[in-house]
Amino acid sequence: MTTTSLHPETLALHGGSWRADPATGAVAVPIYQNTSFQFDDTAHAARIFALEEIGQVYTRIKNPTQDAFEERLAAVEGGAAALALASGQAATFIALTNIAQAGDNIVASTDLYGGTVTLLSQTLPQFGIEVRFVSHDDPENFARATDDRTRAWFGETLPNPKLEVFPIAEVAALGRELGVPLILDNTAAPLTVRPLDHGAAVVVYSATKYIGGHGAAIGGAIVDGGAFDWEANAARFPLLTEPDAAYHGAIWTEAAKPLGPIAYVLRARVKLLRDIGAAVAPQNAFLFLQGLETLPLRIRQHNENAAKVADFLNGHPLVTRTIFPGLQAGENRRRADAYLKGGYGALVGFELEGGVEAGRAFIDALALFHHVANIGDARSLAIHPASTTHQQLSPAEQLAAGVTPGYVRLSIGIEHPDDIIADLRQALDAAAATVRAAA
Repeated sequence: MTTTSLHPETLALHGGSWRADPATGAVAVPIYQNTSFQFDDTAHAARIFALEEIGQVYTRIKNPTQDAFEERLAAVEGGAAALALASGQAATFIALTNIAQAGDNIVASTDLYGGTVTLLSQTLPQFGIEVRFVSHDDPENFARATDDRTRAWFGETLPNPKLEVFPIAEVAALGRELGVPLILDNTAAPLTVRPLDHGAAVVVYSATKYIGGHGAAIGGAIVDGGAFDWEANAARFPLLTEPDAAYHGAIWTEAAKPLGPIAYVLRARVKLLRDIGAAVAPQNAFLFLQGLETLPLRIRQHNENAAKVADFLNGHPLVTRTIFPGLQAGENRRRADAYLKGGYGALVGFELEGGVEAGRAFIDALALFHHVANIGDARSLAIHPASTTHQQLSPAEQLAAGVTPGYVRLSIGIEHPDDIIADLRQALDAAAATVRAAA
């Protein structure tokens, strides 16, 4: 039974068609740890392979545990359908190459996760896809960089490390006028914002982060909003609107119609996922389901704790600058208030007086925080991006992304806020001692 509720707390538990296992009555979705699935008969097999109906064939393409997670995530996001993948990077790659090929281009925000910058600036050009980077400070930058071979605009809702909220509705509206979809990475702000509600066409996630929430599984996801009119802009999207030789001339916008407004995600599944093989493991899909069930509760506590941490850091004498949407001013604060609901996210950045050495002393002194290359864990995490997550970028690229030598990024967990702040206070004391010793 599919719930009609629009509340995320309910959808996270009941969204999608799963109710109970028909064989056993089990309420929890089983882990279907197998590779292949029995067809009812030859006619059934033929219908599935002809895309006349969607069914189970091979776990590389589809799996019942994966199905349940995809349906529930799509419900939570307000999308038409979702596709779970092996990682967030795989989700971004497939989301873009699903509509772009050699000779095409993508316009992307400069404010992106370092690994995404590398994927877009180094790897996609190897496939003949140009990526044009623009600042999202001015939404018109996306339109100025667009031509007839532009297939998508790409950004992050809450990009780290700058944490300056992407102008979703403004950019999406400009894109619709030109027939270009906005694809948005919402990894850092699930439930805090639903990009599809503001005009984004497609949302991607690293499910590894807040959706999983416990640092236990790697995975990603694409959510198709189902509202972008690919047929109205057919010349821009030949991969969706022209015959595909890999499926006997199937036209994806036509093939999807009996199934719903899912041409985009259908092609991503049966063409790219089939060919590339970046399948999510059934065990990981199960873990993401467990994470999704408690996501509304966790994200609320994440956001509350982060606001308290930001206020503490903002008043500390060793901290020269605190980066947090709730402390921003002007247009950045307006966007944060317009799009972020229930808090300003759980990422907090700051600059320490004393630069790199103070930053290292601070991180080495942390006791509660884990020093890991991740965000979105139930536990509080800390890292020095310039020497880790953004290390592959040049110094100029790091500065353009907002990563300075003394910048520290915190992912605030769901521990008691007093304990989080106590650990930060003692680590800052250690950093202050380092600064004094160097003076």
